[in-house]
Amino acid sequence: MAERQLNHYGVFAFTEEYWEQDRSKRHDFLQSMVEEAQSLGERVYTYTVFPARPEADFILWSAVLAEQPEVASRFFLHYAKVTAGWREFVQPVNTLWGFTRPSVYAPGKSEQELSPFDGTRKPYLIVYPFAKTSDWYLMSKDARQGMMNEHIKVGRQYPEITQLLLYSTGLQDQEFVVVYETDNLPQFSELVSALRSTEARRYTLRDTPIYTAMYQPMEEFLQTWG
Repeated sequence: MAERQLNHYGVFAFTEEYWEQDRSKRHDFLQSMVEEAQSLGERVYTYTVFPARPEADFILWSAVLAEQPEVASRFFLHYAKVTAGWREFVQPVNTLWGFTRPSVYAPGKSEQELSPFDGTRKPYLIVYPFAKTSDWYLMSKDARQGMMNEHIKVGRQYPEITQLLLYSTGLQDQEFVVVYETDNLPQFSELVSALRSTEARRYTLRDTPIYTAMYQPMEEFLQTWG
């Protein structure tokens, strides 16, 4: 991944006030919201979450190139300003975000690398926070590399599933945000089961909440929620 990216996943729920409006007003607000959301990043995608989780309705995935330190500040302040106008009808539930950087365990570009700037979106997005135990970081680099080699080998058995790893150490409550795209949810569940059977699993501190979401272009999103 040549250039550093900031990827942000805003998880939102519609308020009771939204559902009290008639269908025409809901549609007008939603159309305006989705149009305004396009300014949040260089790439912005809409995903429906409910009924995969009960507390959230949708995710906005925003991505910007972030080689310069001031990009993050501009992104966050603009995001706050734009979404402030939605608060009567939309409330934030969670935010997950982080930066890309080269992997210390698998240098070079992977064919399974997911980028918001390349290609088309797959039907399903899975995103969750990830934190390792203190013991993981106190091990030698060689010991960690050996376990990660096993982890990477398992992932390569599922070439259709793409992944984006974001680094958020010291910026959010977790060290990483893990993002997958897939065409096949049962197959993805098989991948996760296999990964959880590797030695590195012993050093997982937290990997919830997991958000499973369905990609919807603007018109489909409007039809679902408007």
